[in-house]
Amino acid sequence: MEQKTKMHAEDGKQDLIITREFDLPVELVFKAHVDPELIVQWKAIPNTTAKILKYAGQKHGSYQMQSTDAQGKVVSSVSGVIHEFIPNRKIIRTFEVENAPIGVQLEIYDFEPLTDNTSKLNMHVIYESGAIRDRVLKMPGASGYTMAMAHDRMQEIMNKLK
Repeated sequence: MEQKTKMHAEDGKQDLIITREFDLPVELVFKAHVDPELIVQWKAIPNTTAKILKYAGQKHGSYQMQSTDAQGKVVSSVSGVIHEFIPNRKIIRTFEVENAPIGVQLEIYDFEPLTDNTSKLNMHVIYESGAIRDRVLKMPGASGYTMAMAHDRMQEIMNKLK
């Protein structure tokens, strides 16, 4: 089965291009990215519980999310600042994983309507250097498979809201 989430990493570059088409209107794909109650349902690391500690979905806003294991131990903490927030069109934000050797990345999300009931998410992720980007690509789940699973979960969750 072909993976619907596509990831492109050009040799010698410091960025990734990730695309995914959804059988959802653009408004629902955007909502899945900005509604804290929805985010924790599809973005949680497998076998963990995600919790939004802070979310201010607006220009100059910020966010913080934590994932814990079954014993309540924090396994991941991510945060960032939102630089641009145009409903149903664009989010530009930073993304940082606490205690990870990869630094801060810049993420540009473009939400593109294809039809009334389908849309495309275009993500441009920029790292401080090509070496850091390459290090990220060697991490578990960086092949795009983990993101594809999250996107599949998002599609399933949002189908119920259609």
